[in-house]
Order: sequence, then C-alpha cells, then structure tokens
Amino acid sequence: MMASLLQDRLTTDQDLLMMQEGILMRKVRSKSWKKLRYFRLQNDGMTVWHARQAGGREKPSFSISDVETVRKGHDSELLRGLAEDFPLEQGFTVVFHGRRSNLDLVANSVEEAQTWMQGLQLLVDLVTSMDQQERLDQWLSDWFQRGDKNQDGRMSFEEVQRLLHLMNVEMDQEYAFSLFQTADISQSGTLEGEEFVQFYKALTKRNEVQELFENFSADGQKLTLLEFVDFLQEEQKEKDYAPDLALELINCHEPSDSGKLRHVLSMDGFLSYLCSKDGDIFNPACLPIYQDMTQPLSHYFINSSHNTYLVRDQLCGQSSVEGYIRALKRGCRCVEVDVWDGPSGEPVVYHGHTLTSRILFKDVVATVAEYAFQTSDYPLILSLENHCSWEQQQTLAQHLTEILGEQLLSTPLDGLLPTQLPSPEQLRGKILVKGKKLETLEQDVEDEDEEEEPECDLEQQQGSELEPELQESFLQSKDKKKKLKPILCPALSALVVYLKSVPFHSFSHSKENYHFYEISSFSESKARNLIKEAGNEFVQHNTWQLSRVYPSGLRTDSSNYNPQELWNAGCQMVAMNMQTAGLEMDICDGLFRQNGVCGYVLKPDFLRDVQSSFHPERPISPYKAQTLLVQVISGQQLPKVNNTKEKSIVDPLVKVEIFGIHADTARQETNYVENNGFNPYWGQTLSFRVLVPELATLRFVVKDYDWKSRNEFIGQFTLPWTCMKQGYRHIHLLSRDGISLHPASIFVYISIREELEIES
Repeated sequence: MMASLLQDRLTTDQDLLMMQEGILMRKVRSKSWKKLRYFRLQNDGMTVWHARQAGGREKPSFSISDVETVRKGHDSELLRGLAEDFPLEQGFTVVFHGRRSNLDLVANSVEEAQTWMQGLQLLVDLVTSMDQQERLDQWLSDWFQRGDKNQDGRMSFEEVQRLLHLMNVEMDQEYAFSLFQTADISQSGTLEGEEFVQFYKALTKRNEVQELFENFSADGQKLTLLEFVDFLQEEQKEKDYAPDLALELINCHEPSDSGKLRHVLSMDGFLSYLCSKDGDIFNPACLPIYQDMTQPLSHYFINSSHNTYLVRDQLCGQSSVEGYIRALKRGCRCVEVDVWDGPSGEPVVYHGHTLTSRILFKDVVATVAEYAFQTSDYPLILSLENHCSWEQQQTLAQHLTEILGEQLLSTPLDGLLPTQLPSPEQLRGKILVKGKKLETLEQDVEDEDEEEEPECDLEQQQGSELEPELQESFLQSKDKKKKLKPILCPALSALVVYLKSVPFHSFSHSKENYHFYEISSFSESKARNLIKEAGNEFVQHNTWQLSRVYPSGLRTDSSNYNPQELWNAGCQMVAMNMQTAGLEMDICDGLFRQNGVCGYVLKPDFLRDVQSSFHPERPISPYKAQTLLVQVISGQQLPKVNNTKEKSIVDPLVKVEIFGIHADTARQETNYVENNGFNPYWGQTLSFRVLVPELATLRFVVKDYDWKSRNEFIGQFTLPWTCMKQGYRHIHLLSRDGISLHPASIFVYISIREELEIES
C-alpha cells in the first residue's frame, strides 16, 4: 500500500535503519534553551517522533511531508552563534514549509548528524517525487497507521469506527459495517492492507462524478474518444484543440493499457483526470512564465516584502536572515533592509527604535547573494533604508560590492542613458539597490569616466533634486568654509542606478520634476487617499514611474492590508508583512502564483497606457462586464479544524470571495453540511457580476460552521480571474500557511458569460 520505493528503502538503506532505532540529540531553541531529546523515525518512514528519553512516552515531532529541506549546521544562524558550545559539523537544521519555525538539532557525533541529514533528505526527495497515485497511497498508509491502534497490521471494526471519526466521517453504523464486510474478502473480521484500500474506495465513491460520466457515455462503462471530445468542448470549454487534448489525457490518465490502445476512458480514468492538474481550476498554461517580460519594470506588479528581516511582530520580534530566505524562496522580488550603525564598525539590520533583535548587514547580503535567484532569475530589488553614519555607509557599499560581485547592478546597462526603465528580461540575474542618491542618472553617465570621488557642495546637491531630508543632513566640514560634507556617502550613492528614492509631493510635481528612474514610497493610508482623490492620475503616474506602498506604522502586530486596492491603481511594489498568514497574504500569493512564480506579473493594458482613462473607483467603458456562475458541488477529505478533538466532525460550508475594484468586491457562501468533512455535498450555485475581470482575484475558502462563535478556517485557494478554467474543476485546498492539504479539495462547475459593452 505504501509507495514501494519508500518501503524498499526503509528496509535496506543504512541511514534509515539507524534512524528507526532512534537517537538522543540536543534540541536547540536559543542560546539558553538546549535540551536533550530522543528522536526516532517511525516504521512508516513518514513521521519522526520524540521523547524526553529513550523508552519514554513518544509523541509526534514532525511529518516528512512538512519538511522542505535539511541544512548543515554551518548554514544555521542559531547554531553558528553557538559554535563555541557545539562543533558545527554535529549540527543540522530541519526547515519546514510555510511559516513553521526551523528545528535546530545537535547530534553526539559528526557520523550521527550525517546519518540523519542524509536520511531525512532522502525521504524528502522521495515524497517530493511521488505522483498523484503514490501520494494517495501514502495518505492511506498514514491513516491505516493512525487507525491501527494496537499496531498489529490489521483493523477491527471498532478500530475502523474510530478511524472514521478521525477522518471526519459521520456514518450510519449498519452501512459502515456492510462496507466493512464487503471489503473483508478473507472473512477474518479485520481489514488488512489491500482490503483497507477497497474499503476506502467504497467509502469515497463519487456519485456526482459517476452521474456526469454517464451523461456523456452511451454505454455507461466508458467514454469513447468522440464522447470525451464532446465533454471537453461542451463543458470544459477547451476549444479547437480538444481532439488532440483528449488523446493526450487518455494516455495520461487511463489506467488500463487496452483502454489506451482503444482510445477510451474508463470511470477510473475520468476521475483521475478530474482530480489531476489537468482538471484543476488553475489554468496550467499560466503556471510557467507565459507573459511578455520585455516591458519596462513599471508595467509589472512586483512581489514585495516589508521589513523582511522580521519573522514576528514589529516591536519585540526576532530579526533573522531566515526572513530573507523565506521571502526569496516564495518568489519575492523586493526585500527591505533597515540598516543602522552597529558595534565594531559593522552595520546592523533591525527595526529602529524598537526592541527587535539585530543581525549583521553583511550576513543579510551574503544570504541574499545565496538565495536571490533560487526561485526566480528576474531582478531582485534591495530596498535600502539607510540610517548609517558616513563611515558605516562606506562599509555598506563595500559589503554590497564585494559580496554581491557581478550580481550587483552598479552602472546603467551598456553604459547608456535610457529613456525608460529597463525590462525584467534585460535585468535577469541582477540585484538593484533602491535608495537615496546624490546625483542624477544623467550626471552618473557623464561622470563615468572620471575616477575622482565627487566632492559635493550644497548648491550642487540642491541642483540635483536632493530630498529635503537629505538637504538638511549636511555637516559643515572642520574649516567651516562653503564646502560641506554630505551625510550620504558617494560610494553608496553610486550603487543606486534605476531606483532613486524621492519624496512625493503631487502627481503634477512628479511629472514636471522627476525622472522615470525615481521612485516614491507611500504609506497605505496616503496611497488610499490618493486613489480616492486622484485615481486616474495615480494610474497614469504608475505607467512610467515605480511606486512602493508600505503598511501603516500602527500595524505593530505585523498584520497586513489588502494589496488589491493598491494594485487597482497600478502600484507595482505593494510591500507585505510576509511572516503573517491570512486573507491578505492569500490574495498576494494568489496573484503571484502565475507566471512561473517569478515575482513579476504584467499589469493589464489599461494600467500600462500613459494616456489611460481608467479610474479604479469609477471604471467606465470599454470594459466588458462578465457574469460568473460557481456551482459548488461537493467536498473531499476535508481535514479536521482541531485534531485534538477526536470525536468532533466538521460542518463545512464554502465561501466564494471576489476582490477587485470596489464595485466588484463581493462574497457569497453555501449552506453548511452537518457532520461531514469527508464527502460533503452542497450542489448550490453562486452568481457574481464583475465589471473589471482583469483585476479580479477569487478566493475559495472552506469553513467549519459554528453557531456559537466565528466559523473556523479549514482551507482555501486563491487565484486570479485570468488564470481560472471553466467547466468541472477541482480546487485543491491549501492551509492558512499556503501548504497543500492533499487530498482535501472541493469540486465545482465554473461558467463565465460575457455581457454586452457597458455604456458609460
């Protein structure tokens, strides 16, 4: 039942055999919290349990499917700080998906550390490479292990009843017993491996899919090639290429070789198609990089992070390079670095004037150098908030130049003065610094051949459109003559090329005084007010110049705002507190899930046209309204909200939310289904009218109804309207942290109807 390759490795691989015996290791949470724990890989090869000592009461520590990777001790920020206490070679870090804290462990020897690092990575690789069927087999194996309470390799009816509760199933006892007896082919009164699989299949029979299959199948046994083509064209809205697609899908999903040869699809093959990526609501054509990447940077929404170094709140939270690793791994293309004078001449990164901890700037730059292009090779922007003295600014410039090397863009492309911002394609593999600058780009290009450092006097600085706060921050030199020494160090200033920070006064001021390579930052409230007061001007401004929006300083808990309303005005860099899960991050993740998760999404054409008449608050023609019908049909294997309540079963409902321009923002929900998280059926249709679908984002969220308090979150999936497929589709749910809840899903029918052009 378990994926056979994993089973083979568990009995032959020396590292995995040692891990199943168990080992004492030191679990490290901080410099003061270092405790011995006994860790052991369970016989299923999928979970690691721990106890206070060997032979002690064990409890689950983590599942292999939750692990993203395993790092050496040298790569652990925490273990490096304890290098005097433990040899780094004996340490390693288990890194989890999502926002779960890393697990730092120290073994008793280098050999033991190697055993666990190699073994864990092997298991992670095996799980990652599993196909759809293998993942389902593994999921079933996990449930069998949980249900087989006395671990004798078979399940009695009492154990099956308990398992049904764990799996969120409320079922008539007689019906459950009849399914049990049918599956018990050996008539032993218990279910063993394959018998349990048959029991599960009977339990999960999809009557609604069977009915759909029979609607298109003449004999109710199979879909011929022509019948399947009809289904793809009529229901799935697959246009002209449906015959080719039908052949491809049969070859991929039909389990029987004879069916493949005869070009027919059985019910099992049909269900396999509907549950696969091919039957997903997210259009697979939008998964790779599919957009034009040769337009100016200002024509893209850019995945951006606020106070990237923080992994918790804004007042007392921990600063960590882990914040940068997580942001960069999820495709973020603009990270923030708040840098201040540190001890021993080394600048530090932290949230100034707060109790947040501090990390070295050079460690941040080294982390950025390592992870910048692991997820996306399109340009990364370092938003530098510089609070350093002249001397430590020179150190900043030195670290950026020496550590980033060729990755750092320090001169204009080809040494030429452009007329617009370069494209993501032109800047591939480059890191750009956003910050304050002494000169204009034009002066930079003119001065490129001069080797002397510019000595700036105040008049010259004012002539080059220096920010007011910079103009105030000049120190008079010792001789108190006219020559003044700027606080901004020329070496650091020179590293800012296309992203010169300037204060915003008004849109007319920007148009008259600023250049395309200058960028203004706006607080969320300032940006919102500008959208209300001058929405069309903001849209036009964002066609040629970049804007960065950041959360209110009052969000000390690292909460987020809704990025959608800022995207509606074409704001490119809407910075999010990525450490905080929730609705707002779901919307952000939803938009950037497309285009290869590269962190750049091309804005709709009406947000790229400098003459655009679009106003996000008052959209007028030629935008065509569309009506969306969502039939919420059924749910599959929904997880429990609270795993500690063994007997509680969820009462699920589905809420469909649309976020876009103000007039399009809406939410509707189904009724709840009582006591059924395993295969609830709703069969309800929700209807939405949308004026500007190009800007709409859809969020499907499943909740557990609770009449006494707020409905509890079960799972969600968010995607852009433009990436949504029509027809019968499965929506595979994600946790609050954005991690797959496989095999939890909801089954829907999506239909979009275009209305006639709206009169203005």
